[in-house]
Amino acid sequence: MTSLDLSIALPEILLSLWAMVALMAGAYFGKDRLAAALTWATVAVMILLAILVGVQGPEAQTAFGGLFVEDAFSRFAKMAMLLASAAVLVMGMDYLERAKMMKFEYPILVSLATVGMMVMVSAQDLITLYMGLELQSLALYVLAAFRRDSVKATEAGLKYFVLGALASGLLLYGASLVYGYAGTTRFDGIASLIHGDHLPVGLLMGLAFMIAGLAFKVSAVPFHMWTPDVYEGSPTPVTAFFATAPKVAAMALLARVTYDAFGHAPGDWGQILALLAGLSMVVGAVGALSQRNLKRLMAYSSISHMGFALLGLTAGTEAGVKATLLYMAIYVTMSIGVFAFMLTMRREGRPVVAIDDLNLLSKTQPIQALALLILMFSLAGVPPLIGFWAKFAVLTAAIGAGYVTLAVIGVIASVIGAFYYLRIVYFMYFGTEVDALDNDGAPAQRWLTLAAAAVTLLGVVNLFGLEGAASVAAQALVQ
Repeated sequence: MTSLDLSIALPEILLSLWAMVALMAGAYFGKDRLAAALTWATVAVMILLAILVGVQGPEAQTAFGGLFVEDAFSRFAKMAMLLASAAVLVMGMDYLERAKMMKFEYPILVSLATVGMMVMVSAQDLITLYMGLELQSLALYVLAAFRRDSVKATEAGLKYFVLGALASGLLLYGASLVYGYAGTTRFDGIASLIHGDHLPVGLLMGLAFMIAGLAFKVSAVPFHMWTPDVYEGSPTPVTAFFATAPKVAAMALLARVTYDAFGHAPGDWGQILALLAGLSMVVGAVGALSQRNLKRLMAYSSISHMGFALLGLTAGTEAGVKATLLYMAIYVTMSIGVFAFMLTMRREGRPVVAIDDLNLLSKTQPIQALALLILMFSLAGVPPLIGFWAKFAVLTAAIGAGYVTLAVIGVIASVIGAFYYLRIVYFMYFGTEVDALDNDGAPAQRWLTLAAAAVTLLGVVNLFGLEGAASVAAQALVQ
């Protein structure tokens, strides 16, 4: 290990050190009195690290003997994850304080999970991949059960832990098969063994198990069964975290594995991803139709959206990777806006999450209702909002790679999904009379909702430069 290695991995090291400092501070200077201060400090650290990642040079650099890489692809994903984690911390503070859950461990767990995600997207070795994945997963298991006095939260944490352990076992078994056949855990070493357009049987079996493990992390069908229950049972700020940064990390890791280690045979793993994408788009869209709980609806919505993101990776081209990165960045922005609004939903001081609670919201909170309308239209893919252009990008990439049938399935799933998004809009503007939601406090959540809606609306001009950044990131991965 050299000073150059440390400088390349500086953001991860700094965030890890901050988490340890915060842990010691919380343990020695009063457990919960420092919770708010530690949270704001963590937000500042994450924003500074996002700036640090963004200003690093364009060239790719490897560290620790080639186990870790810092390139444009990892930088794009890390910036998205850091900013999403910071936003989730900010918008969850008021909710956690009201629910008496504002513990100093919360920002530390989010920090450690984010460190794991950052390691995941820079992995160039199966062992590095697994270390980052498990660091993220262990922190998320605890966060899911963070409300210790809730049966639903305990159930969510237990389900996530048991099924997550199964997924990690699948991933590790697949990695062992790949290592046994290739004789190396390095991505470049694995890629050097692939000759022609098809994978040897040993590598293909190992890759199939690894994709199954990673599909759990992005909640792709048929590995989605944990998502609705965990989303519903976890505290809402934790659910918002699950729906944003970890999804970016898992999708980026899946891209890293398939394109870096197995990129010479996209026809083989493309068929697996195509199946996952098609099932996820349809099952997610259909499953959300009957949901009356907003958190469960967003869970099925995320399953469908991950199917669309996988559609881009299925293409096996630079355009497909670019489309997936663009899709994930836009999806995270929209999700943050929706969950920020969800955190403001209270009636007589009690949190509510039913769709029926949104009846005639436009009369009592017209600005918030308009912001949510814009976000729902964008999630549904209504033109010209940026959600439409995200779906258009992945569908175009799939058609360009010959997956026309899959693209048609995506269009059908998008039409189905429009129903439950537009149903929310209908309730807000044309629903029945119910007791109004509280309209006090929670300024951070309200501003985040408005900001996400503004980005969704104004981003149609030039996507705020995201398209160019995604193009550079995709080029760095597919070379």
